[in-house]
Amino acid sequence: MSEWKSKKLGDFIKVKHGYAFKGKSITDEETDAILVTPGNFKIGGGFKSSKFKYFNSDYPEDYVLSEGDIVVTMTDLSKESDTLGYSAKIPSIKGKVLLHNQRIGLVEFIDNDVSRDYLYWLMRTAEYQWYCVSSASGTSIMHTSPSRIEDYDFKLPPPSEQHAIASVLSSLDDKIDLLHRQNQTLEQMAETLFRQWFVENPNPEWEERPLSEFGQIICGKTPSKKKPEYFDGEYPFIKIPDMHGKTFVFDTQDSLSEEGFLSQEKKALPAKSINVSCIATVGLVTMNAFPSQTNQQINSIITDDEYRYYLYCEMKNSYDLLHAMASGGTATLNLNTGNFSKIPVLQPDEATLDRFNEFVSPMFDKIFENQTQIRTLTALRDTLLPKLMSGEVRVSESTLEKI
Repeated sequence: MSEWKSKKLGDFIKVKHGYAFKGKSITDEETDAILVTPGNFKIGGGFKSSKFKYFNSDYPEDYVLSEGDIVVTMTDLSKESDTLGYSAKIPSIKGKVLLHNQRIGLVEFIDNDVSRDYLYWLMRTAEYQWYCVSSASGTSIMHTSPSRIEDYDFKLPPPSEQHAIASVLSSLDDKIDLLHRQNQTLEQMAETLFRQWFVENPNPEWEERPLSEFGQIICGKTPSKKKPEYFDGEYPFIKIPDMHGKTFVFDTQDSLSEEGFLSQEKKALPAKSINVSCIATVGLVTMNAFPSQTNQQINSIITDDEYRYYLYCEMKNSYDLLHAMASGGTATLNLNTGNFSKIPVLQPDEATLDRFNEFVSPMFDKIFENQTQIRTLTALRDTLLPKLMSGEVRVSESTLEKI
């Protein structure tokens, strides 16, 4: 590795601060202008296309981001500071402009002899991110700065190896992104079919029945935290942050041991139960990939195969209803289990339900398969990233040509 040279990020880039967009014009209501925030960064880096903030006023053209721009998050509000400094690439979102706000840094290259993609991946390593966190200012809210980022020391391989490393990692990331987009399309197709058959053109002879008649309703519960032996095991313990942007929940921040799982066995959920967030953040809908439990902010539906995807789409289509039922005139939304169980649901005839399942079951099977592959590819990418960047694993462009 003698050919790897000691460098600083500041030898190749400058980090530009964003614009202080006026708070009164920032909204959750969709407009054609998306304000890129720290919430659009995944843990580990990369762009997260969810939880968008929008801007509904005029904006300076100098702060419109372009597809492929590399940005970093300069502020982190989480207790773990688990996104601070990480990089992401600006995607193309049809019909939208993405705006560069003050808590985001835009990476501007001052040396074109370095691989941009290589530096993008360098800024997604845990070693780099730990440097940003350890040098950050603040207590509950952590901040980094352009000068701190630019002062980061690293070893730079020769150009051919930079391109080879970036190519390996980017190809894995592209495949992961393709599978995510395929899943979004498949779920949209299933939801469109549901709306056409059961919302826009329902059979007038179908009657409404309470949700509880379609399956067993379970409200989650957190086991006693006084017993650490109940946690850190093989059973997923689903909380609202685990639900965002997922059809099936495979992985969770917290887990239960077998002892913890059995301590509240009546809260156990078979695989592919339907989970709906009902407190604070209301209306997220997922299915658990494996036997799981949830906390008390989530109501779940254990149902037969024939109703599973019908009820999943029904809950996805009931976002406004869930919010209306949860409002109750209080600041914090709360849809209790009793009221959740009474949600009116159309009972379709058996033949129509069978036809619906014939169409959508293969779609959800493919989504499940794709999510399984995404987990595998993500683990491979995250394992290779530090090894490639440290030189522990070497790769060259000639090696790539043989693959």
